[in-house]
Amino acid sequence: MRSSRGFVVLLVLAFSCLASSQQLNIPYERFQLKNGLDVVLHEDHTVPVVSVNCWYHVGSGMEKPGRTGFAHLFEHIMFEGSKNVPEGKFDDWLEAAGGDNNGSTTTYRTNYWENVPSNALELALFLEADRMGTLLDVMSPARVDQQRDVVKNERRQSYENQPYGMASIKLDENLYPPDHPFHWPTIGYMEDLTAASHQDVVDFFKAYYRPNNASLVIAGDIDPAKTKALVEKWFGDIPAGNPVPPLSGPPAYLMESKKLVMEDKVELPRLYMNWLTPALFNPGDAELDILANVLAGGKNSRLYKRLVYDLQIAQDVFANEGSSPLVSVFTIVATARSGHSLSEIEKVIWEEIAKVKKEPPAQREVQRAVNEFESSFLNRLELVGGFGGIADQLNQYLVTTKNPDYFNEDLARYKALAPDDVQAAAQSYLKENANVILSVVPEGKTELAVPAKGGK
Repeated sequence: MRSSRGFVVLLVLAFSCLASSQQLNIPYERFQLKNGLDVVLHEDHTVPVVSVNCWYHVGSGMEKPGRTGFAHLFEHIMFEGSKNVPEGKFDDWLEAAGGDNNGSTTTYRTNYWENVPSNALELALFLEADRMGTLLDVMSPARVDQQRDVVKNERRQSYENQPYGMASIKLDENLYPPDHPFHWPTIGYMEDLTAASHQDVVDFFKAYYRPNNASLVIAGDIDPAKTKALVEKWFGDIPAGNPVPPLSGPPAYLMESKKLVMEDKVELPRLYMNWLTPALFNPGDAELDILANVLAGGKNSRLYKRLVYDLQIAQDVFANEGSSPLVSVFTIVATARSGHSLSEIEKVIWEEIAKVKKEPPAQREVQRAVNEFESSFLNRLELVGGFGGIADQLNQYLVTTKNPDYFNEDLARYKALAPDDVQAAAQSYLKENANVILSVVPEGKTELAVPAKGGK
């Protein structure tokens, strides 16, 4: 992800209340070009702004062992100019029009977006289409080498030289088998980035950066008929590529508790506890989101009260259901206070998990968590563009559920939950004999770790 310039676009959503429930009304029009580009339009004239949001259905999970990091490398290359857009002008022209842009890469998609005043819509569409259709015309070996060095430096800054930065890579390598698409980091391995040739990069672009492997959402102050004509004008002549198979991989499961120890240049030890859980939108996914909040969602949560307030053995604690296609990961992270070990913290965490398994959380705990989720969900939809805004969410639903208007169904998953559902999720997935527990400790202080067992 490149740094954002903070251009925030606000829209006010129109709600209609049916019976006792709040229904979101986000109308859209969907069509497909002859080359396979999937397009969704959302019209809202509240303010004169538009977001253009393009998803390529390729992420690090489409890579192969020995050739990792290509999806993220392409995210960088895509901003370096195309046949009709000189290097550096992509940003310059958008800024001159009053807009901004960014992109990001995950295991299953790479997205790019432009937020612009509505009178600059055609500029954004031209820029997005030109790099889709003509990037190869200017992608020289020198340009690949330049961006390869940028990505390698980003890896050093964000992972290798960042306190606790290598923890996520170590965890993924132990959560997933070597041939699973989530085994390697999205940013790639250094040796793979070094070995990547110009031809490798060209082949990757030809395979995945085609209109039939992309979806385009345009949301905001638009005239649908005119916008449809502009999409056809700029994207219609880009040739389709070969069909791209969907993301897939072998089953991921854990048959033991792996306990790993990593020494790092850090002041305080940190504990990571991880379990494999159901994929995004599958049964159990929403329940685990709420369980994460009950356990460690703020200062009133169970683990925060015990670890930070009462026992004062940790300075922070965090829990999260990392939802993703194929398989998700439930994570609890806690940083120890000086003078305390991670074994002390692990013991308390297991005690609190055991309590939820034995007795459902209180209705007020679940309701508070659901309310917080709903508030965050609606706050994100006040943004038409950017990460998590309406345009991005329409693309998310289109790609993962085949239904762009999945807002009400998504929210309903949470509002229907009862304490027993949360308890059942804890019993089913937070197992003592199927997890990966990583201790990151200061160099030479392995006695502060949970003793190692299994893993690599």
